[in-house]
Amino acid sequence: MPDMFGRDPPQSNPLTPHLLVDQEDDRGVCHEFLTEAISRFPEDETVQGALIGAVEELSRQLAKMTMNDNYKPYILALRNLVRYPPVANAIVQSPLFLPNNVPAATIEVETLLGPFFQISPLQGDVTTNYFSSPKTRDKAYILNSQRALRMTLQTHQTDLLDIVNHIIKTGKEARDKMLDWFAQCVNVNHKRRAMRVDKKTVSSDGFMINITVCLDQLCEPFMDATFSKVDRIDVDYLRRNPRVDIKEETKLNADQHASDDFYAQQVGGTSNFISEVFFLTLAAHHYGSESASSTLSQLDKDLKQIEKHIEEMELERHKFVNNPAQLGMFEKALKTYNDRIDKGLSYKYAVQGVLLDDLVQARSMQFMRYVIVWLLRLVVPGHDFPKQPLRLPLPQIQPDVFRCLPEYFLEDVVGNFKFIMRNMPQIITSTQSDELVMLCITFLRSSEYIKNPYLKAGLVTIMYHGVWPVYNRSKGILGDLLTSLHFATEYLLHALMKEYIEVENTGAHTQFYDKFNIRYEIFQIIKRIWSNTIYREHLSQESKANLNFFVRFVNLLLNDVTYVLDESLTAFGKIHDLQLELTDSLSMETTVRTEKEEALAASQRNAKSYMQLTNETVAMLKLFTEALADSFTMPEIVQRLADMLDYNLDAMVGPKSSHLKVENPQEYGFNPGLLLAEIVDVYVNLKDKESFIFAVARDGRSYKPANFEKATIILRSKMHKSAEAVAPWVALGAKFKKAKEVDEQAEEDLGEIPDDFLDPLMYTLMEDPVILPVSRTTIDRSTIRSHLLSDPNDPFNRTPLKIEDVIPDTDLKARIQAFKDEKKGKKIAEAGVMDTSPG
Repeated sequence: MPDMFGRDPPQSNPLTPHLLVDQEDDRGVCHEFLTEAISRFPEDETVQGALIGAVEELSRQLAKMTMNDNYKPYILALRNLVRYPPVANAIVQSPLFLPNNVPAATIEVETLLGPFFQISPLQGDVTTNYFSSPKTRDKAYILNSQRALRMTLQTHQTDLLDIVNHIIKTGKEARDKMLDWFAQCVNVNHKRRAMRVDKKTVSSDGFMINITVCLDQLCEPFMDATFSKVDRIDVDYLRRNPRVDIKEETKLNADQHASDDFYAQQVGGTSNFISEVFFLTLAAHHYGSESASSTLSQLDKDLKQIEKHIEEMELERHKFVNNPAQLGMFEKALKTYNDRIDKGLSYKYAVQGVLLDDLVQARSMQFMRYVIVWLLRLVVPGHDFPKQPLRLPLPQIQPDVFRCLPEYFLEDVVGNFKFIMRNMPQIITSTQSDELVMLCITFLRSSEYIKNPYLKAGLVTIMYHGVWPVYNRSKGILGDLLTSLHFATEYLLHALMKEYIEVENTGAHTQFYDKFNIRYEIFQIIKRIWSNTIYREHLSQESKANLNFFVRFVNLLLNDVTYVLDESLTAFGKIHDLQLELTDSLSMETTVRTEKEEALAASQRNAKSYMQLTNETVAMLKLFTEALADSFTMPEIVQRLADMLDYNLDAMVGPKSSHLKVENPQEYGFNPGLLLAEIVDVYVNLKDKESFIFAVARDGRSYKPANFEKATIILRSKMHKSAEAVAPWVALGAKFKKAKEVDEQAEEDLGEIPDDFLDPLMYTLMEDPVILPVSRTTIDRSTIRSHLLSDPNDPFNRTPLKIEDVIPDTDLKARIQAFKDEKKGKKIAEAGVMDTSPG
C-alpha cells in the first residue's frame, strides 16, 4: 500500500495519474490495490478521502477537455472505480457530487459527473474538426462525418450508462443521490426553452442530450411492448415532493391558481424508481433533446439571415473598391460573417448527426409511446387502455391530475414525433403507430382538454407528415393505418373538421396565416383517407345528427374558398397588367420600372402561395359537396355558395377572363382549365337540389346564362371533355334558366309585398320569421342563422345572441302564408277566367 494514504492530500493528487493508466500496466491501480484500500475505509478516513480526492481531480482535469482530447482514460477510470460499491457510495458523498446553487452554465464543469457528461461532438472545436470548411463539402462527406460522429458518441454514451447503472445499483443512498443530480441538471435549465436562448446562461446541448439518452436507457427495462408496467407510473408523483420542478411550467389546461391549489394537496407515501425515472426522463427530453431540436430550427433561420446579409453586403462592394482603407474594413466585416456561417454550419451538421441517430430515436420513440399510453389512461380514470378501446368524446369533466400536468408532457410527444416524421420516418413501423394515431385523434376530437392551439395543430402535423409517400410506402407511414384502424374510421374525420373550425381563432397575432397552414395539412389528410367509403358513410350519418356543427364547417370552408379564389384571381390580374406594361419598359424611367418590377414580384409571390391554397380548398369543396349535398344547401348557406360560384365562374369565363392570362402560369400552380373543371364539378354535385338551383338563378350580380355556355365550350375544346361528360353541366344550365323564369314569374305574381313581411337585412319575403329576444326585431330564421355563423351578436344592437334564443313569430308566419295563398288563389282564378278552351 503506497504511503500516500494517511497524509494530507496535496494540491495535485498523486493517485490520479495511476487511475488513468490501464490496470494491467505496472503503473496502474490494480484490483488488489483497490480491494485493500476499500477494506481500510472503516478504520482510516484518509484512505477514502485520498481515493475520492483522486476522482475529483479526474473530474477537474476532464472539465478542461473536449472530445478532440485524450478523454477516454478518464471515462474508463471512473467506470472501473464505480464497479466497487463502497467506492461508488463514497463518490456520491463527495461535496462535488451534488453542490448547492450551481448555475446551469457551470453545472457541467463544477459537479463531479458534469465533465463526464459534457464530452460530446457538439463541443467547441470538435464540430469544426468533424466538419471543416463546411460550405465546400458535398453531401457524401457530411453524411460520412455524421456517421463517424455517431459511432464515437454511442460508445461514450454506453460508458456513461454503465457508470450511472453501477452507482444506482450500489444502494438506496447512492441511487437517490444519482437521481438528485439528474433532477438538478434539468431543474436549473428551464431557460433552455426560452424563445431566444442565451447560451452563456444554460448548459450545453451536448451535455443535456447525454443526460436525455442516459435516462432513456434507464427506462428501457420497464418499457415492454405490452405496456404491462405502465400502471407502476404513479399519477400522484407530482404531488409527493417530486424531484422535478414544475411549479412555473404552463399546464395543459389549468391556470396558475388552479394548478397551485391542486399541487398544494400533498399526497403521502414514497415514489417508486420507475416513477422517478419516468418523470425525470420527460423533463430531460423537454430541456435536452427537444430543446436541441428547436435550436436546430432556429439555427437554420439565423444562417439564412446571415447569408442574405452577405449577399446585400456584396452588392455594396463597388463603393469601396477605390478606397483601400474602407475596402479592408469591408473585407474584415465580410470575413466575420463568413466565419459565423462556417461555425454555424459545422454546428448544424454536428447537431443533425447527433439527433439523426436511428438507435437513439427508436429508443426515444418507445419512451414516448409509453407517455402516450399513460396520458390516455389518465383522461379516463379506471379505463384499462390499451387493452380496452377508448370511446370519444372524452368525459365532459376533466380529471384534475390531467388538467394540471405540465404542458410539455404532451409537447415532448408532439415534438419528438414531428421530428421523426419529418427527418427519419423509416424507423417507424406500423405496429408502433396505433397509440400515436389514437392520441392525435383523441385530443383533436376532445380538443377542450388542451388549452394550447399550437399543440393541437402539432397533432395534425404529425398525421400530415404520416400520410406523405416515403421510401417504399406510397401511402406514407400512417396512410394504411388511418384507413384501416377502427378508431380512426370512427372518429378521425370529425376530429379534423373540428380542428378546421377551431383554428379560425387561435388568439395569436398570426392566426390569419396559421389557419391556412393548418387547414392545408387537414386537406392533405382528408384526401388520403377519402378512398375509404366508411369515412363518407359516417360523415353522412353524422351530418344529419349534428347539423349545427356541419353548418359551421361548411360556412368556414366557403369563407376560405371565397377568399383564396379572390386573392388568387386578383393577383393574376395584377401580374397580367404589369407584364404587359413591362414589355415596353425601355421607355420607362428607371425608378418607375423598378417599382413595377417589385410590384410584379410581390404579386407573383402572392399568386403562388394563394394558388396552392386555392387548388386544395376547391378540391375539398368538390369532395364535400359530393358527399354532403344537404349540408351545402341549407337555407343559411345555399345563397352564399351560389353567389360565390357564379362570381368565380364569371371571373374565369366572363368578359374579364383575359386578364388571367399570364406568362408561365404553371410556375404558380395555375391551370385555368383544371380549376374551371373543378368549379363545374361543384355545381354538378348539387344539380339535384332545388334550393341550389333557385339560389343560382336569384344571384342578381353574377349569374349569366352566357357564362355556362362559354364554360361548356372551354370544357370541350381545352379540357377535351366528351359530349357525354358535359351533358350534366349543359342540363344544369337549362335548369338555371328555367328556375330564373319561374322565380321572376312568382315575384311578379306576388306583386307589392308589405314591408313588415320583408327580411330587414335581405329585403326578401320571409319564410320563417323569428323575433330576436333583446332588440325585438323580426328577421327570417335563415338570415339570422347565416349571420351568427360569423358574428355571435344581434346585428341590430350588438348584444350576444344564440340561435336557440330566437322566438318564432307564429302570428307573422301565418299572415305571410295567408298573403301567399291569397295571391296564389287570385292567379288561379284569373287563369280560370281566361281559360276559353273546350271543357
